[in-house]
Amino acid sequence: MTDYPPSLPPGATPPEAASDASLTAHVARFARRLRDRGMDLSSGDQADAVRALQLVDIGDVDEVFLALRTALKIDRRHWKIFSLMFDSMWRRPESAATSFGPRPDDREAGQAAFGIRRAAPAPVGDGDTKWIDRDNAAGYSPDAQLRHKTFDECTTDDLAAMQRLLERLARRLATCCSRRRVPSRRGDLVDLRRSFRRSLAAGGDMVELAKRARAVERPHLVLLCDTSGSMDAYSRFLLMFALALKRVAPRTEAFAFNTRLTRITRWLSPSNVTATLEGLASGVEDWSGGTRIGACLWEFADSWLTQMVHADTTVIILSDGLDRGDTDLLEEALVRLRRRARSIIWLNPLMGDDRYRPEAKGMKAALPYVDRLLPAHNLAALEAVLPL
Repeated sequence: MTDYPPSLPPGATPPEAASDASLTAHVARFARRLRDRGMDLSSGDQADAVRALQLVDIGDVDEVFLALRTALKIDRRHWKIFSLMFDSMWRRPESAATSFGPRPDDREAGQAAFGIRRAAPAPVGDGDTKWIDRDNAAGYSPDAQLRHKTFDECTTDDLAAMQRLLERLARRLATCCSRRRVPSRRGDLVDLRRSFRRSLAAGGDMVELAKRARAVERPHLVLLCDTSGSMDAYSRFLLMFALALKRVAPRTEAFAFNTRLTRITRWLSPSNVTATLEGLASGVEDWSGGTRIGACLWEFADSWLTQMVHADTTVIILSDGLDRGDTDLLEEALVRLRRRARSIIWLNPLMGDDRYRPEAKGMKAALPYVDRLLPAHNLAALEAVLPL
């Protein structure tokens, strides 16, 4: 629990801001907005939402999001509109308001919603404490700051928070739906053929309708992570990303490469991230050393390609493209990968700098065979990769 001082400066949020009455008012306002967008919500749903918010960390916006979506029983087809409306009131009032055109009370409601966050002291200067008024700092969020903080600026103190955000980010893969529909008891589409077939057992009476729903996509990923010296500031965070992906996508295979290729999938299971990273650093040969991207990718193509890369496999290469080896081997390896993989995504931390141009010989040789070249300098950049 946060310790509060005996008195607060004018305008600051008191600790009682997260009262039952405040929550009820915010939920009622939010439910009214959702009804205006065509969602069928009852007063019982609103009561369930208030009770749900009392069981989660009200300062964690993502927990609030999941609690509200579950308690209000939002249909899957309304998830996108729910997310946008949630952002307008609970997360990003200024940016989300423009998504639906101007509404006179969007900003007021959004700032009021931030008022339910418990106030917390922020150290300023030499031991002084300054109280931040959450109502006047719309959109403030430590998580948001961490999402846009570049990996080379992160410290070991950021590891725990970064791990939590990466795991939450990776969980989106576990609920990603494909276009394919499969039989489901709670599907949103009636399967007429199966319904008629079932009716035969009841003398032609269609007692129960068979349903179909979109199948949950089970991604098949192969990650190739550069652990050379030039990637030292980024590799541990990218490997944390690989660890988070492995937990929600069991078909994930991971390799580290520098001057040699090492399969690291077996290390991506412990829950202790710090110990996992230390084990990787000691177990991977020539960690933070030189790099021969072409030779390592050629070794992967020669030894692992046929058993690990298939038509549904997405290959993700995490590297700055600074190759000191033979680029001919790099091109040959990527040609072979391109023939078998669903897609090849190259994540380059250097692309976080607007001045960067892919002119290094390794990166230039790889470009014709890569489906997408994307930045990987912070968490927000990795978040943009998931829809692909």
